[in-house]
Amino acid sequence: MTWHVRVDPQLCLASGMCAGVAPEVFALDGEHARTVVDAIEPDERVLDAADICPAQAITVHEGNKVIAPARD
Repeated sequence: MTWHVRVDPQLCLASGMCAGVAPEVFALDGEHARTVVDAIEPDERVLDAADICPAQAITVHEGNKVIAPARD
């Protein structure tokens, strides 16, 4: 099972919270965060990063299903 992580640069506020939680997956690039890798092994920290993103700019996909951020 592989997850794909995306950061929407139009939503990203560059708070850096994602890079703080999972620095091997996210990096700050000027005004936006970006992913360092596209596909990753499942990692709870990446789900946490998507959930705490203040702009909800991060999505984590497993196949065609969005698994993060958590939806109420």
